[in-house]
Amino acid sequence: MAELVGPRLYSCCNCRNHVSLHDDVISKAFQGRHGRAFLFSHAMNIVVGPKEDRNLTTGLHTVADISCADCQEVLGWKYERAYEASQKYKEGKFIFEKLKIVKENW
Repeated sequence: MAELVGPRLYSCCNCRNHVSLHDDVISKAFQGRHGRAFLFSHAMNIVVGPKEDRNLTTGLHTVADISCADCQEVLGWKYERAYEASQKYKEGKFIFEKLKIVKENW
């Protein structure tokens, strides 16, 4: 009999709250504040902080830090606005820092 396995997830490194699905990964080639980061199309169980303009590797963006809804660990940020045309695809997407998330159901 086959074992039922749920979707592959990413969870908060601190409290294991589910924050995104593996299927929502757009890219694993991003840089966060603390090393490698992943770009996701969707996020769940997070709180979006206040917007601020930040000069990132790819130029000026309006971003908002994202935190775990359960333990308030800062996990990354949400791209609210990209000022350069080539970066517009990031708008509304989420960066999770690799060190701040763990795999579940892999």
